[in-house]
Amino acid sequence: MAAYKDPASSPSTAPLHNESSSVLLPMILHSQSLDSDLKYPLNLKRGLPLRESFRGYLSTWPAYGASETILNRRKPCTASDPRCYGSNEHSAGMVYKPQYLVQLESYLRKELQSLDLAQENTQELRLQPYREVFEFFIEDFKTYKPLLSAVKNEYEITLAQQREKIRSMEPLHSMLISMSEKCNQKILSMRDEERKEIKAMKKEKLVLLKYIDKMKEEKISLETQVSKLQSELAEQYMMYRNECDARRLLISDFNEVKQQMEEEETKPAIVKKIASEDPVTLRLALKMAQKNLTETQIELNRIKADYGDVVPRRDFEMQKKKMAELVCKVDTLQKDFNQLKMEYDTLLELNQQVQQQEDKHGFELDVLHRESTPRPSWIKCADVVPGGLDYWITVSEGKNSDQLVDVLLAELAGSILKEEFFDGMGVGENVPVYMKHEGKVKNLKLNKKDLTNVLQEIWKEKIAADQQEKKSSLPDFFHNYLQKKYDDSAIEWAYSIHETCRLCRTDNFLHLFYKILTEQVDESIYLALRSLTDNLLRELTSKHSTNNGNVTNEQFSLALKVTFPLKTGQQIQELIYAAEAHPSSNEDKINYKALLTEEEVVKSDSFIAVIWKQYFQEKQEYLKELKNKLETVKDVQVEDLKTAFSTIDPAIDAATLENYISHAFQIPKEQFEQAGPLDRDILFQRLEAAAIKRI
Repeated sequence: MAAYKDPASSPSTAPLHNESSSVLLPMILHSQSLDSDLKYPLNLKRGLPLRESFRGYLSTWPAYGASETILNRRKPCTASDPRCYGSNEHSAGMVYKPQYLVQLESYLRKELQSLDLAQENTQELRLQPYREVFEFFIEDFKTYKPLLSAVKNEYEITLAQQREKIRSMEPLHSMLISMSEKCNQKILSMRDEERKEIKAMKKEKLVLLKYIDKMKEEKISLETQVSKLQSELAEQYMMYRNECDARRLLISDFNEVKQQMEEEETKPAIVKKIASEDPVTLRLALKMAQKNLTETQIELNRIKADYGDVVPRRDFEMQKKKMAELVCKVDTLQKDFNQLKMEYDTLLELNQQVQQQEDKHGFELDVLHRESTPRPSWIKCADVVPGGLDYWITVSEGKNSDQLVDVLLAELAGSILKEEFFDGMGVGENVPVYMKHEGKVKNLKLNKKDLTNVLQEIWKEKIAADQQEKKSSLPDFFHNYLQKKYDDSAIEWAYSIHETCRLCRTDNFLHLFYKILTEQVDESIYLALRSLTDNLLRELTSKHSTNNGNVTNEQFSLALKVTFPLKTGQQIQELIYAAEAHPSSNEDKINYKALLTEEEVVKSDSFIAVIWKQYFQEKQEYLKELKNKLETVKDVQVEDLKTAFSTIDPAIDAATLENYISHAFQIPKEQFEQAGPLDRDILFQRLEAAAIKRI
């Protein structure tokens, strides 16, 4: 392929008109330069002459010279491939490139290089320089301007139609996306239903297998009874048969004796008759009798020899039947033996696995014993706890390490609360408004009963104020309440309440107030816990309002199941045990009004304390399932959280779901679509601080 030279030094171009604005036109239009990037290049028929009527220069630059364009893709600052452009030996055969084409290519190259290809509409940006070059062609080639303008207009109209069609299909695309999401949610719900059905069918299968095993055992028992009865029947039959044979023998013996007696009676007459007979005849008769006796003896010996080992058919049939029963029994025992052998082999493998696990756990236990921190000597706490060794032994008896830590913290907190003054926290920006004070603050030394009454009064005022006015945060309301009620001593009450609630970690009511006051958890948790007892009291009052608050255990259990339908049987039983342990309850009756009073909230072993404990346990299990669903997601989107909630809790309604998502992302529901991803750990910290439960 030929190389290019500057057209100014080329003798192959002849000027047609001497004018300042000259235009060079290629003689052959089969080049692959600028037309190679056009989607619809011009197609000229062969044989038609190319006429040029505008003023300028007529170039003799060959068509094959146009193959060297600005669009050849190769790395910058590298030599051209000699296979494409030829070697130095053919440099003498250079052809010339029109100056106008060189200017257009240079302009196009600069425009393309100045584009920002990182934007989304890259193709639109690339099209613009080509459109400008084409407009230059239209303006400079006056003869072909109408045709080229028509071609350009048709292309522009077609592009506009295509853009309009794409724009009209965008709602369809969004609708397809929403339909895809709905279908995915429907598929997930159907999978959950199928999973539940499969679980129910597996349970039913286990019940049927147990029933089949029970029927097999009954069948084996019945077969054993039948075989036993058959053997007893055979024994009875043999006894009766032997008795029948004995009777027949007795009858035959009786007949023989009778016959002998008759013969004895007739014998004298026979003797007389024989005596009168001829001795020769008698001798012949004797010989015949001896001969018959010999033959009879021979026949008897033959019969004994032939039938000595023969048994009666009755005995044979009986033994054959007995043998068949024994064979069947042996087959059954063999099958049972094979089954037991398989079970034994399985149990042996399980035993080996358990042994391996035991060895592994034993090794891990040894490693833990070597590497773990030794157990603390709790007896050392007796030196710092008020009351000495005897008091510490009394309060620490029967408690584990976690409980001992709580006891130690309570004792240390008691010693702190006995101080006369608190140190002020200052007036900095990070100090809560109700705690801002410089210097010492007097400790009012509130006991739990007085403090509980004050906090319950604060909660009543707070709930009433939220219903009447705009809802405010607990710290602001707490500050205003103390200022209004105690005036000058408000700061003393604030410090005394704050420090006492902070140090009473074992008291759920007081410590929950401290967490809400310091904004560690949301106020909705207290309202949710309060609604649990209110709903139960409302259910019991509506069903049993005429019995002075006394209900039976069955009625109380039914009310618990209606109020808390998601609780397990074990949780319901735990609540019943807590209710029965109350002093106002007896063996048959439970006084629910005494269980659900405000005084019961502060007791650590009360019925309400058990409800609170179960609420936090259920919340942790719920969040654990949610965390398992999102364990592969590091940055959680709104749709990810919505899908996870819908998967683990199909019964959740839209309002509750939006409330949970708003708590997690801390944005209103109107901004869900603009919300960005959120770190999973931060998300679960926010959910743990909110009132989250299974619907």
